Amino acid sequence: MTFAARILSIGGALLRALALAVLLASVSGAQPADDGAAPAGAAQGFDFDDADDAAPTFLDLASGQSLDVALFAAFATLVMVSFFRKSVRLRLVTLVASVLYMGFYKSQLLSIVNVFGTLSETLAAVRVGSFGGGLPPFVYSLAWYAFAIFSVVTTVLWGRIYCGRVCAFGALTQLIDAVMPARWRVTVPPALEQRASYIKYGILIAAVGYYLATRQITFYRYIEPFWMFTREGTTVLWIMLAVLLVASVFVRNLYCRFLCPLGAALGLLSTLTVFKIKRWNECSQCKLCEKTCEWGAIRKRKIILKECVRCDDCERLYDDKTRCPHWLLEAKRKARALVGAASAPR
Repeated sequence: MTFAARILSIGGALLRALALAVLLASVSGAQPADDGAAPAGAAQGFDFDDADDAAPTFLDLASGQSLDVALFAAFATLVMVSFFRKSVRLRLVTLVASVLYMGFYKSQLLSIVNVFGTLSETLAAVRVGSFGGGLPPFVYSLAWYAFAIFSVVTTVLWGRIYCGRVCAFGALTQLIDAVMPARWRVTVPPALEQRASYIKYGILIAAVGYYLATRQITFYRYIEPFWMFTREGTTVLWIMLAVLLVASVFVRNLYCRFLCPLGAALGLLSTLTVFKIKRWNECSQCKLCEKTCEWGAIRKRKIILKECVRCDDCERLYDDKTRCPHWLLEAKRKARALVGAASAPR
């Protein structure tokens, strides 16, 4: 059986199981009460209650979510077009759309809680322990699953596109960075930056360990600021958020680069990236992209997949024939070849 056929088979089995669960739930809810009391207005010995509505089909449930799915499909299309076009203006449009749509409109971002849910589902599947709070029901959450699948698949194929374009909080901090004067920024020394980048992995490990030990998830609001888009938080949380945003003015993408446990999880996943950023032979000697990268994802002329969010900066440089040493040297080689051909004896 091919991989695609296997996926379709598993998906079909999942849908059938979910449909059966919905049907059983509706049947169990239709049973008469145990106290034996006849409903008001009913003749003795007879039950003239209206027949229960039939359980909704998958198509019924899907049609009710069609607008959400269509909106996400439009947003995902914008994300991918901006990614392939490598346009600065289009990328900014995508970041604004992310803040407005994924943030304030949907208030829907991937979270460390989803890591907990995936872990719970996995442990339940192999019958290890008893965990609650898994992933949301598929038939009632089609847009969310489209969003989650899109995020995971793009991460495996191209890297952390989610962090660079889809995450509303990451988009917000990038927009802050775009409008604030460059002279306000503090440049983090490379050695310190490399060490600080491991903090988010420590937070991820600690969060997963705490969840496994306590089965509690409410602490996530203290390690993720994504709750801000719901506009519901305690005074302490709002103070923490204000400090983080002010700090992000001076240290670009501070939370994403050093503190985000979800970014750490996606960073680990991005080590599987299929379509990596191309490199020229001259890249082994040139530091132009390393100096340009605002995420500290190029170290000693090597791209660190776990840190790269596919922000386009280095890829635009690769294609810039007026700045990239590869193209400048290529132009010189062609010029020498033309001069040689012209001066050769006929």
